[in-house]
Amino acid sequence: MLDPIRVAVVGLGFGAEFLPIYQAHPRARLEAICQRNASARNAIGDAFGVHKRYASYAELLQDPEIDAVHINTPIPDHAAHSIAALEAGKHVACTVPMATTVEDCRRITELSARTGLKYMMMETVIYSREFLFMQELYRQGELGRIQFIQATHQQDMDGWPNYWPGLPPMFYATHCVGPCLALPNLDAIAVSCVGSGRIREDLSKHYGSPFAVESAHISLSDGETAARICRSLFDTARQYRESIDVYGSKKSVEWPLVDGESLLLHTAKKPENEIPERIACPDFAHLLPAAIRRFTTSGVYDLQANEHLSFTQGSGHGGSHPHLVHEFLSALTEDRDPYPNARQAANWTCVGLLAHASALAGGETIPLPTFTRQQGAQNA
Repeated sequence: MLDPIRVAVVGLGFGAEFLPIYQAHPRARLEAICQRNASARNAIGDAFGVHKRYASYAELLQDPEIDAVHINTPIPDHAAHSIAALEAGKHVACTVPMATTVEDCRRITELSARTGLKYMMMETVIYSREFLFMQELYRQGELGRIQFIQATHQQDMDGWPNYWPGLPPMFYATHCVGPCLALPNLDAIAVSCVGSGRIREDLSKHYGSPFAVESAHISLSDGETAARICRSLFDTARQYRESIDVYGSKKSVEWPLVDGESLLLHTAKKPENEIPERIACPDFAHLLPAAIRRFTTSGVYDLQANEHLSFTQGSGHGGSHPHLVHEFLSALTEDRDPYPNARQAANWTCVGLLAHASALAGGETIPLPTFTRQQGAQNA
């Protein structure tokens, strides 16, 4: 019998949602937690019965009994924390995005390749039940040829602290980019983007980014398919929405406009009034080990209530959290790359970073760096 993979979860805001999943997974042992705030660290450690608790990330990385770290720290820290973990000999799972510069994406990709350590960007959307439903239709040939994909991520981040005020929309774009590239399993080779509208000066001064909305077109590596993504974070009226629409030659699937509504399936060559059909998205818990299937619908821990509740953030992520954990652990067990691996994560992340650069340059088309693309992908 294989030894369990010993995991440390770093950052216990969003990260706390993953603790019971690791504890229940048959291939994992939750070895440690890391959180600077002592009261939060101890409250969560007590709640989940985790005895090894670190205030210092550097000290955690020196622990020889930790095989892998799952990083849930603030966005500006992702690259430094991932690089430090890989240099310390730990496998890495990291929440999105991979980094905030192309150079840091390169460093992580090269480190993973050189050391043989696994890196996985924990992109929730590509393991959501809605995406898995679209992926199943595509793999079964029901969509036919993919003609176009588009995705949006709109959210009002007003009042969020620290690094959030004025953050360029495309700096946090993987929830859009990921599904557009993962569904056809292609790389981005070039991106162009335009900015629209204006945010308040008290917001724009932080990053020098004036745009309320950034929308980009992506050229894909098959040389035939394109995708469109749209992002907004401030001063744009819209309910929170992460969405994917895929248009195929036989069938198309559109994400609901309002949270709680059903997916819309369009079937070609029917009478016009019969083309659209509301579809209840199935649960894909059967893809998981029995011990963690319940976490597709429940499992968040509420420290104030001191009891397990149904998902809050997790439900908005389409039941993706146990799928992410299972993919990471399976990749380590099977000694294969997780999905998305470091190169793919760099491709997805750099789309957003270069899209923002394109918007600032008036919509200039920018090629994706070669280190992010599968060898043999067409040139832009």
